Amino acid sequence: MIEIAGLAKRFEVENPKKLSEQEKKDPRLKGRYFQSVRDVSFTCQSGEVLGLLGPNGAGKTTTLRMLSTALRPDSGSVLIDGQDILANPNVARKKIGFLSSSTGLYGRLTGRENISYFGELHGLSKSTINARIEEMADLLDMQSFLERRAENFSSGMKQKVSIARAVIHEPSLVVLDEPTTGLDIMATSTVMEFIQRLKDKGTPVIFSTHHLDEVQTLCDKVTVINQGETVFNDSLAAFSALSDGQMHKSFLKTLETESQEKSNVVNL
Repeated sequence: MIEIAGLAKRFEVENPKKLSEQEKKDPRLKGRYFQSVRDVSFTCQSGEVLGLLGPNGAGKTTTLRMLSTALRPDSGSVLIDGQDILANPNVARKKIGFLSSSTGLYGRLTGRENISYFGELHGLSKSTINARIEEMADLLDMQSFLERRAENFSSGMKQKVSIARAVIHEPSLVVLDEPTTGLDIMATSTVMEFIQRLKDKGTPVIFSTHHLDEVQTLCDKVTVINQGETVFNDSLAAFSALSDGQMHKSFLKTLETESQEKSNVVNL
């Protein structure tokens, strides 16, 4: 079980004068600091897939980077099976498989070499690495390009290798930041099937996306973040029921509800 409670992270703004008018109006801007994440909490059980939703700039990527220990939060906690991963990030990295939306591949290495390198970093034996690569090559349909250099890969090829690289060590938790962005229908379908296989194995998966059809297909739970705060955290059924099964309307409703609640507080 993964428990995230009260995560918060702020960043110093280098030059506030260069901010756009819209950025200046963001309530998270406090003087020279921008509170990217203010209060994010959610849980994810074994075998569950949690969809992390929110408008652009809501704080989703910052939240996932804190969860992966790539960023240290200013406050809050992250527990995996009761273990505080923020107190021991080295242990955390063995438990978590993290796909960043911005991490690239080593272009001069082949797909196999990119994956193998990460297996070595995790201390896996060569035989284990080779067996895992063959398994994932089949699951992610990578056999046709695994021995080619990554510098000539398509977006779909790069994403498949990146996913394989992230889970080479069979982590206890898989975190995916927009795993299907920029992929064609076939590559998206392969990635979706892979997430379903992780779920079937009992591995909890947390992934951010803008594609609500993916959420409807894969997710057990939905968490919505807006302006750095959790504004919805419940089952897929509860999320869908907000607007009689119309996912886009349900998403908008979570944002409208939060806006109305803040307006009511101001008017008190």
